[in-house]
Amino acid sequence: MSDRHVNVDDFEETARGRLEAGAYDYIAGGAGDEHTLRANADAFSRWELRPRVLVDVGNVSTAVTVLGTEVALPVLVAPTAFQRLAAPDGELATARAAAAAGTVMTLSTLSSVTPAELATAAPGAPRWFQLYWSRDRGFTRELVQAATDAGFAALMLTVDLPVAGRRERDLRAGFALPADLPLPNLPIRLQREDFHAALHAAVDDTLTWRDLEWLRSACPLPLVVKGILTAEDALLAAEHGAAALVVSNHGGRQLDGVSATLDVLPEVVEAVGERVEVLFDGGIRRGVDVLKALALGARSTLSGRAVLWGLAAGGEEGAARVLALLRGEIELGLKLLGCRSPEGVTQSHVRRAAL
Repeated sequence: MSDRHVNVDDFEETARGRLEAGAYDYIAGGAGDEHTLRANADAFSRWELRPRVLVDVGNVSTAVTVLGTEVALPVLVAPTAFQRLAAPDGELATARAAAAAGTVMTLSTLSSVTPAELATAAPGAPRWFQLYWSRDRGFTRELVQAATDAGFAALMLTVDLPVAGRRERDLRAGFALPADLPLPNLPIRLQREDFHAALHAAVDDTLTWRDLEWLRSACPLPLVVKGILTAEDALLAAEHGAAALVVSNHGGRQLDGVSATLDVLPEVVEAVGERVEVLFDGGIRRGVDVLKALALGARSTLSGRAVLWGLAAGGEEGAARVLALLRGEIELGLKLLGCRSPEGVTQSHVRRAAL
């Protein structure tokens, strides 16, 4: 792999050249007109950093603690589906890269490996399991138990997908999943064609906040609720036992036209930041993006596409290099911002850009 990859965009460009067009568009695309997809990235330009000078930054740490686990950088690997579209080893390669980087790997329900298989690939590394709640509650219980038995440290429930968003890139391309792609964490076999519609049969669109009580009784792991965009839902998540929540719009892949996640982060932090850990997901491409999210109150961030671009560009090595790149950018940013650690980044270090 070329040494000329100096930022995440470079990795994406290489990935685009290596992936089939349909696979690239599946990873890169969003719902509808992709307004929200673009807004997630554009939102960072609406905030400016306020550096402090003459601060001793001779010894800077990028480490942060999330749900009691120290990770080497405030970037966790977000759950992303069908990673074997990007590289033959898929989730196994990503898990090894995350372990080498010292951060959390979140395994998607829509993965090609079981929780036990992922645990074997990266033993001892911190890992979370992302759950799509099946209509078959018995299967859901078994899946949660499998993650618990495999040593996963947290359960992440995605709540913004009662149905899949309308992703027009996939529709135009007639994109279909490979026939040999295993999906062991689903109770049904997805149709290769129109798999987004088939996914509706695998998830329960009747869930309410009361169902979280059953999940809490069935699972001893800390519960992370992913897909929060309002203070009202943040409060409900806290009231129903969430240990952490993720401010996320599913990477712009669900309801097009919702707010960029960075724009709603302050409202969520104000509502529940003293009760639960608030994590941020959406549009991370640079270390300074991470710093802005931290300044607006996030405990840590998650990145999905950036890691996938590394995976597609160079397998495990590429994913590891993207995480190392982000860590380096965060360390440099901390020093230039006048902060010795992510915990030192506060709201005083950011302001709205002038119109």
